[in-house]
Amino acid sequence: MDIFSHALYGKGLFGYKKYSWSSFLFGALPDLSSFGVYFLVQLLSNVDGLKFGRPLKEEIPFWVFELYNISHSLITAFLFISIVYFMKRSLAWPMLAWPLHIIVDFFTHSIEFFPTPIFWPISNFRFDGIAWSNTYVFTANIFLIFFIFLYRRVNKPNP
Repeated sequence: MDIFSHALYGKGLFGYKKYSWSSFLFGALPDLSSFGVYFLVQLLSNVDGLKFGRPLKEEIPFWVFELYNISHSLITAFLFISIVYFMKRSLAWPMLAWPLHIIVDFFTHSIEFFPTPIFWPISNFRFDGIAWSNTYVFTANIFLIFFIFLYRRVNKPNP
C-alpha cells in the first residue's frame, strides 16, 4: 500500500481522540522508518539526481531490508505501543495505526517485493498477497478511504 493511504487509514480510524494527528504519522511510520530513511540517504548522497519508480531489489541496500523487518513487525509495534501505554496511555490509541499499516501491507504486498514479516524476529513467515498496484485493490482502497472519512464526517460528535 502507498504511504499516503496508510497515513489516511491511520487518521481515519484512530485519529478522533487526543493526539489525533499522531495517528496520521503512525500510519506512515513503518514506511518512513525504512523507505523514508532510504529516500533521505539517496537525496543527500546522489549527485546524479533522484531515480523515480520502483527500484530493483539489487539496488536497495541491505539496511533498508533490516529497517523494513523491524518496522513492519507486529511484535515490534506492540512492544512499543505497550511501553507507551504505561507511560502516556492516551498516545497508545493513535499508535494503533502502526499495526494497522502492517496488517494492510501483509495482504497487499506480493512475495516478490517486500513481503511483510508480520512476526519478525520470532518467525520469518511472509504471505504472498495481492499487490496494492492491482487495479481492483487500488480502486477498493480509494473507495474505502473515502467512505471512512465520509462516515467520520457524518457521525462527527457535536461540540
